[in-house]
Amino acid sequence: MTFKSLILAGAVSALAVPAIPSVVWAADVAVTLTGVQPQGGTMLVSLQTRDQFMKPMGAAGAMGEAQAGTMTLTIENVAPGDYALMVMHDADGSWSLTTKDGKPAEGLAHSGATGAKTFDEMKITVTEQGAKVTLPLVYPK
Repeated sequence: MTFKSLILAGAVSALAVPAIPSVVWAADVAVTLTGVQPQGGTMLVSLQTRDQFMKPMGAAGAMGEAQAGTMTLTIENVAPGDYALMVMHDADGSWSLTTKDGKPAEGLAHSGATGAKTFDEMKITVTEQGAKVTLPLVYPK
């Protein structure tokens, strides 16, 4: 057998191997935001692991043009696990939270109960099937 025929035989036999079902390693997280005010700008959504919690970079994220009322953003290909979910309505396009007198001046939302401050209070669990979360945006008064 020549080298070329060995390669061809190997390729043909590889095609004859039955397909192995794929394993799901990541899924989508659908984040529905309610109470979005008509301020324009961008919605920034971040998932953070325990190690990334309250740090600038998250494990995954999504962004989209802010739409008044209710809107849904999807974070794709998220590995199963526990995450904290944070959302900011970046109305002024600064890519950071704008504050006024030391308080947030833009809309915010996070997973967990109102007033949650720790990772354990904010965590959501993403399964192999993904997750769906609905959060109300809170704006300064």
